[in-house]
Amino acid sequence: MAGNSSWNAIRERLPAGPGLLRDPRLLVRLILGVLLAANLAAALLLFRPWAESPEEMEARLGRLRSEIQRKQQNVARLETLVEKSRKAREQGDAFMAKYFLDRRTASSTIISELRDTAAKAGIEQQEQTFSFEPIEGSDNLYMMTISGNYEGRYEDLVKFLNLLDRSPRFLILDTLAASPQRAAGALNVNFKMHAFVIKGKPRAPKAAASPGKGSAEGGRPAETASAPQEAKAG
Repeated sequence: MAGNSSWNAIRERLPAGPGLLRDPRLLVRLILGVLLAANLAAALLLFRPWAESPEEMEARLGRLRSEIQRKQQNVARLETLVEKSRKAREQGDAFMAKYFLDRRTASSTIISELRDTAAKAGIEQQEQTFSFEPIEGSDNLYMMTISGNYEGRYEDLVKFLNLLDRSPRFLILDTLAASPQRAAGALNVNFKMHAFVIKGKPRAPKAAASPGKGSAEGGRPAETASAPQEAKAG
């Protein structure tokens, strides 16, 4: 009795249809079909036949590893280039700090050095002229042209050239013209040289003075002689 009442209740809830009401087997088949479809969907989600095979996954993993290795090599090359660029910049700055003259004191520095060099060589320094030309492609670098006349003996002039060649300044001898004088063995020589100048040259850091290196009075540091005033550019 209870089974019949349950079956009657199910029949009442189903939509009206002559086939389902007359043949309960159709309803059972429908339910079994729905369950089969659900099982098939669950099996597809579980096994995923459309996914990559183990061989394909291994090949893709190998490609990813190769790509990572290439990127690591690129990063290493970039780091090497950055390090080389940093060293080149530091070496360039050190070169300019050592051999380039400060624009504010270039003329006075060159006058003082040429005068001392001429005195060591035993020749007489005469008039000097200076001119500055900007170096193309830079906004703070200049080429300084020095024209000067000197008088002395041949061997003394050769000594003067040798001293200039060992100068700590970056001097380039452009032209040299010599003419004999009335005095026996005396020559008048006109030199044209070039030096390089930087505007706003940074000062090199000074080493810390050790105690007891000052003057005898009160340990004060010894005063250095002031450079001569800068000559006017010709």
